[in-house]
Amino acid sequence: MIATRFPQPSIGAFRSYWDVFSSGGNAGERGSEGVVLLPYAPTSVAVARQRLSADLEQCGVFAAAIEDAVLVVSELLSNALRHAHPLPSGQIMATWDWADDHLEVTVSDGGAATEPRAGRPALSSLGGRGLGIVEFLAERWGVRHDGDMTTVWAVLHAPVVILNSQLRTPEIGALRECG
Repeated sequence: MIATRFPQPSIGAFRSYWDVFSSGGNAGERGSEGVVLLPYAPTSVAVARQRLSADLEQCGVFAAAIEDAVLVVSELLSNALRHAHPLPSGQIMATWDWADDHLEVTVSDGGAATEPRAGRPALSSLGGRGLGIVEFLAERWGVRHDGDMTTVWAVLHAPVVILNSQLRTPEIGALRECG
């Protein structure tokens, strides 16, 4: 559970904690994790997208996987802003934990009157597709509750790009060092 690993910041307009870690000698044990506490405002979606994208690019994650991850975090944040309350601090939290070619992204909010679920909107509907998109892109997703906090999470395949030294072409392969 990512959200419990990070310190609880004081109430403020914006707080950000970053940690790129090395947990051992094997490349498959390397990863990156991050958390951003954002204002409960639509502009926060762009901030989280940029931070996640930059972090994954720094680690060498395959561009298509970054695009999927950014879309998923956008959908989760947009749903939280539209349907849920902010955390007691007045903020919303996005986290990610990337290791072993997999990425878990989470968005935590102050909960809502309804449970997050993928909808099946009519073709003419203007909205209601966000969690359906998450369901399509993620290997799995779900919802956790901790008191008044609701966390929607998704796990995506996020391999790194390794350049083939002979052909100089990208390959999806083992992790390279990050950070």
